[in-house]
Amino acid sequence: MDRVNLIESSYNTVESTPELLLRAATSVPISHYMFGLLLTLLVFIYNFLEMHLFGDLFSGFRGQPVTLTFNPSSQLYRDVVSKCKILHGRFLSTPWLCSPHLQTVFVHFLGNSPAVKYRRQIFTTSDGGTIALDWVINADVKKPAIQMNNAVQDAADRNPILLIIPGLSSASDSSYIKHLAFKIAKHGWNVVVSNHRGIGGVAITSDCFYSGGWTEDARSVVDHLHRQYPEAPLFVVGTSIGANILVKYLGEDGINVPIVGAAAICSPWDLLICDRYMARRFVQRFYNKALTIGLKDYAYMHEAVLSRLSNWEGVKKSRWVREFDDCATRILGNFETVDTYYRRCSSVNFVGSVTVPLLCVSSLDDPVCSSEAIPWDECRLNNNVVLATTQHGGHLPFFEGITANSVWWVRAVDEFFRALQCSPQNNQKKEVQVPVSSVTSPLESSIDQAPYVHVSKDGLVTAVSDEVAEAVVKHQGNTDENKTEEESNKSGQEEQSAKMELNQVSEQDTVEIVGPVEKQLNELSRQNRKTLWLLAYIAIMSTWPVVGSALAVFFRKKIQKIFSRT
Repeated sequence: MDRVNLIESSYNTVESTPELLLRAATSVPISHYMFGLLLTLLVFIYNFLEMHLFGDLFSGFRGQPVTLTFNPSSQLYRDVVSKCKILHGRFLSTPWLCSPHLQTVFVHFLGNSPAVKYRRQIFTTSDGGTIALDWVINADVKKPAIQMNNAVQDAADRNPILLIIPGLSSASDSSYIKHLAFKIAKHGWNVVVSNHRGIGGVAITSDCFYSGGWTEDARSVVDHLHRQYPEAPLFVVGTSIGANILVKYLGEDGINVPIVGAAAICSPWDLLICDRYMARRFVQRFYNKALTIGLKDYAYMHEAVLSRLSNWEGVKKSRWVREFDDCATRILGNFETVDTYYRRCSSVNFVGSVTVPLLCVSSLDDPVCSSEAIPWDECRLNNNVVLATTQHGGHLPFFEGITANSVWWVRAVDEFFRALQCSPQNNQKKEVQVPVSSVTSPLESSIDQAPYVHVSKDGLVTAVSDEVAEAVVKHQGNTDENKTEEESNKSGQEEQSAKMELNQVSEQDTVEIVGPVEKQLNELSRQNRKTLWLLAYIAIMSTWPVVGSALAVFFRKKIQKIFSRT
């Protein structure tokens, strides 16, 4: 009987449990629920916007150090970059802009840009295209000595010229362009912004449009400035897609570039990787949509020309950048597919051929250009390239200070150019001028350029010059013509000496080639050794709970068997 009563009481208790929970939930004040909801919303927004306020707070608002990637034997680093305090310092973003998305949105809608005035010069390309060159003429900065009316430079004036190549759908009125132009012009430099075709209120006057890999306009403007002002040192800065165009142009022309120094800011580097990145996450799709809207506005402004050269119906229906490139950019550039356009026009294929001092600045939290596309190894192998990366900064803004009136990369580029102007790198002359057609392609090697090769016993293939090969052929011809024993002995000796000479030359070439390769392999092996130890440590720490529990069960059974036997 007691057992039945106990069962009934427990059954009644189970039935009343939901009622008790509901009563407890209703007894909690509504303000507590609102506070919990607000806290959850704040945590979601903090993670969604990738904010780093607490990280900056825990570091004492000291910022994160700037990471420099360069070749250990780089003369550019020893002569120029080693003297730049900004590149060896730290970057702390504006506290109330402690997010790459907040920084990127702020630079495009507000920007806190200084007041900059321009004087426009219309430049016509060889194919009839029109480019607007905007020169800075502010009253509160030193006026340029270049006479814009007759395009003649004073012989005594050798002020440096800074050429700025903007990003996609950007022009001289963009806030980050104004920050850079105002900062450089304050030192008395002549600053000019080269707007892309059809940008800045200029009509399309030819059947050619600009793209992420179109370098002819940059080449034409640089050559024009160098011809008009040959005594003025020329510096170039490219931003975003303009940085991709700049690096590709520097790699294509090699030593024929009449530029003293250059800087590439927030370059996409690999257009195919960035395309995948823009379609991967929910946040990046907003940027993808915004860029597509800007491209479609550009297309609508030049509908009269673009509608007959591209798939106009597809352009109007495009929702993403890839769709726009498939309907317009690919067709205008005569590429088979969009991926073909992305692969051939990516500057990562040309950064190894850059021969002028180049500073590259990228942010690891860039919401538009993924850090996965940064060519770390290519920049490390080129003595003329120094890569500076920061943990935060967004896409182009890098605002710092409480009022967000300063841009970090603008100060870094300004210091880099002024240090470069005073260094031996500025006075270094190019001894050999090679035609553009003879410049080695980034995908070709020196062996492809030589008429003969030599294969050593260990299988190493080296290039052989024409003189040595002709000497061997000459000696072989002499041995065929002379039939006497004495002459044949002499020719045999000559042939042996020629072979010895050939082997000596090949050994010298082998040493010259193997030396740098062994040095780079040793450095990579040291880095890989550290990486392997780190991976082993991570593997042990991550699998230890499972392995430990398995070992505990195994030894427990062993111990039980031993005790059972005893």
